[in-house]
Amino acid sequence: MSEFDPRQRPSRLVPRLIMATATCAVVGWGFAVFGSQAVARLAPPLDPAQLDALQHKAFTEAEALPGFSRAERRKIRVETGETLQGAILRAGVNPDDAKELIATLAPAIDVTDIQPGVTFDAAIARRRGGDEAVRLIGMSLRTGPATTLAVTRAFDGAMRLREVSENIKVERTVASGAINESLSETAAELGAGPAITNQMVKLLSHKVDFDRDLRLGDRIDLVYDRAVTDSGRTVQTGDLIYAAIKGIRFYRFMRRGKADYFDANGENIRGFLLRTPVVSGAVTSGFGMRRHPILGYNRMHQGIDFGASVGTPVLAAGDGVVEEAGRWGEYGNWLKIRHTGSWETGYAHLQRFAPGVSPGHTVHQGQVVGYVGTTGLSTGPHLHYEIWQNGDRVNPVGVRVPQGIILAGADLQAFRAEKVRIDQMLVRGSVNLSNSNPQQLARIDSPVMLRP
Repeated sequence: MSEFDPRQRPSRLVPRLIMATATCAVVGWGFAVFGSQAVARLAPPLDPAQLDALQHKAFTEAEALPGFSRAERRKIRVETGETLQGAILRAGVNPDDAKELIATLAPAIDVTDIQPGVTFDAAIARRRGGDEAVRLIGMSLRTGPATTLAVTRAFDGAMRLREVSENIKVERTVASGAINESLSETAAELGAGPAITNQMVKLLSHKVDFDRDLRLGDRIDLVYDRAVTDSGRTVQTGDLIYAAIKGIRFYRFMRRGKADYFDANGENIRGFLLRTPVVSGAVTSGFGMRRHPILGYNRMHQGIDFGASVGTPVLAAGDGVVEEAGRWGEYGNWLKIRHTGSWETGYAHLQRFAPGVSPGHTVHQGQVVGYVGTTGLSTGPHLHYEIWQNGDRVNPVGVRVPQGIILAGADLQAFRAEKVRIDQMLVRGSVNLSNSNPQQLARIDSPVMLRP
């Protein structure tokens, strides 16, 4: 890997690592990654996870210097109102090393305009004998979705700057796994990321009660678009194409210029109302007569309660117009939404309303309209949820609400063809889409200001 030169294209790490394995001639890097153990691991082809770990190790670990302990890895984050040099000094690096590092980085990035939150990995070593100041051995700083700057200290003591970049490709990814801790964590482990996970949760909310229907070990299958580096790291996600869980499957289908989701029979996965209008929460009280936990006597409970922590997002159960948003006696902060036909939904004990949610405001299904609280007559944080039909409250569990679109004619034929393509992909695996427009999906803004 050549030294960094802004006029040259970034050098590639992978070919250099392979060359190092073959010739063992890159001792000048001074990284522990080129030790005998690493060379032995490079003999067989590396999978993406191993390659990513090896690259990261090459940036942040170095051989111990004479008189210093073995280098240790440390993450350093630039805080609000702090300079890059200040963050380095806060990590205990001696002023001379900090000054030299800034001078080394200056040709590549704007060291005076680092945004708060930027995190870099440093390799530092402590002098044997108790000196509190530490020696900076190396540092890596991610400057984009697939680019990293690395500063390393050569054997002559001077710092060297190098840049490594990975190729980005766009692929339609096929991923499967079993639910472990939670649905969102499992999706993240499959590389889906928050955007895909949130989209999946909103769709499943029409058909699945997350508290009662899902179990640990349940299988989840996903097809989604993403931008991914050579090492297998997701840098951006696009559309959710397919998802399946507990026998429920839905397929993305473009109909009249708009994307929507349908089950295997061509019926819209979107029901009229969500079954679970809260991002996460367990049913703690059902519809019907009960002993009131505060008043102490039996009376009708005209909705269902979802126990959830304060601040948990509450979703609009369906498209509609906000009818009421304010205080209402025992219900505390109360929200009522009027839907098409004779249907209405109510949300009580809210901590607060989402910005812009007020009477007359139009909302869409799955939109965050408020946050779980414990206002009004409440023993703890929860969402009290009601469904009204023709002005009367009905049991949200089991009530028959209007169904979504059912495809027919030419739309159904086109959907069946799309379903066949997706089903075949589930068998064949991921597909490279890089010939489309990878830059559009892969673009991610970086808080690090690069020099032109």
